[in-house]
Amino acid sequence: MAIQARTLEFYGQYGFADEIIQQGIVVEDARLREGDIEHGAHEVLHFSFNDLGGGLSPHPFALTFAQDYHEKFLVGKLKELGVQIEWNSKLVGFTEESDCVKATVQLQNGKTSEIAAQYIAGCDGAHSQVRQTLGIGFPGGTYDQLFYVADVKLVEGFERDFIFNLGEHILTLMLPVRASGMQRLIGLVPPELTNKEDLTFEDFRDQVEKLVGIHVQEVNWFSKYKVHHRVAEKFRVGRAFLCGDAGHIHSPVGGQGMNTGIGDAINLGWKLAEMLNGRAAASILDSYEPERIGFAQSLVKTTDKVFTPMTAEGVKGEFSRQVIAPLVFSIVTRFAVSRHAMFRVLSQIGIHYPHSPLSEGEAGHVHGGDRLPWVGDRDNFTPLKSLDWQVHVYGRVQEPFADACRELGVALHSFAWSEDVADAGLKEDSSYLVRPDGYVGLAGDQDPEKLREYQRKFALRWLE
Repeated sequence: MAIQARTLEFYGQYGFADEIIQQGIVVEDARLREGDIEHGAHEVLHFSFNDLGGGLSPHPFALTFAQDYHEKFLVGKLKELGVQIEWNSKLVGFTEESDCVKATVQLQNGKTSEIAAQYIAGCDGAHSQVRQTLGIGFPGGTYDQLFYVADVKLVEGFERDFIFNLGEHILTLMLPVRASGMQRLIGLVPPELTNKEDLTFEDFRDQVEKLVGIHVQEVNWFSKYKVHHRVAEKFRVGRAFLCGDAGHIHSPVGGQGMNTGIGDAINLGWKLAEMLNGRAAASILDSYEPERIGFAQSLVKTTDKVFTPMTAEGVKGEFSRQVIAPLVFSIVTRFAVSRHAMFRVLSQIGIHYPHSPLSEGEAGHVHGGDRLPWVGDRDNFTPLKSLDWQVHVYGRVQEPFADACRELGVALHSFAWSEDVADAGLKEDSSYLVRPDGYVGLAGDQDPEKLREYQRKFALRWLE
């Protein structure tokens, strides 16, 4: 439901970030509450997302956008490109040949179709047929706690803030989900009700209303579920790749799941496009797994460390929810450095690939594999809409380097030096070769030979 800043930056490259923001709900403020109405409920903390991410991204906020709306929006963009999705089709299995993948697909009408393609990307969820066909392990487990999710309307009217409520035995999150006035409630089912087979929201409505300080007028949807934490042992075998939930599933802490899957797809997508269009060597695909599996493993460990104590039963859980969490949030949001660090993690702008075969060099505080820092007053993200390799220089461009860029066919963008550029971590008069996904491939001095070596290494064809 939450679209993080890094995903919106990707959508900005595709030209439709503003459009999706207008259709979603911008969540600018978050409130942390403690206790319930009967026991002196009070607000522990109130902070603005703009305070967390201001100056770090063009989108210093959280955007909520219901999944069905989001999916419809993206499907519409595909239709504009002449792409039709074949709904209700099922992958039966596939085999890899020397030069292609041959897949058997069962269509909606019950008939089967044979498809030959150079590669297959398994974006087919936690029960991925692609992963199972490849025999890739999916180690991990399932948390004991039972969660619920409900879409409701409130007697009090629509609430646009993100509200996190910490109770003695349960916790509840409330977010705006639809501009029509629907809120989403997510939380722990009370321990005494976890084994109730015909559980409904009415069974614990009173507890939730007292905890959050609301009155539910209408329940539009209710479901219960358990949370899993798993990461596939591999993200690639030969001509087959795993993306999204097929490769990693974890707790909903921080709203990271969908955004991570989108990040996987974008990472793999541009590399496949470059290779299939003859603009890069096949070896460029070797960078997908090390870039994305490392982040997935780190994300699952991080969310587990937060999720486990926050959802624990007994004294440990109560202490984590009522003492540790408020204290940590209070400290983190008090200082600019920690606020920015928190935003980098939640927004995913801090994802970087230092050990990728595509990452080389450093200049200032920016290393190969880092996301290109955003410098708002220099509008340095607009050139990224080309979805092509490009070179950025912040300061003076040296003529031999400019000649090399022209010779190699890579676009060169120069930006005037300023204090804002320095604050972003960039180095004056240095060069940054930026990948199609906005990450820095090569950072360093304006060295024509290093640029040529990088191009030769991956057989890149740059066309201005």
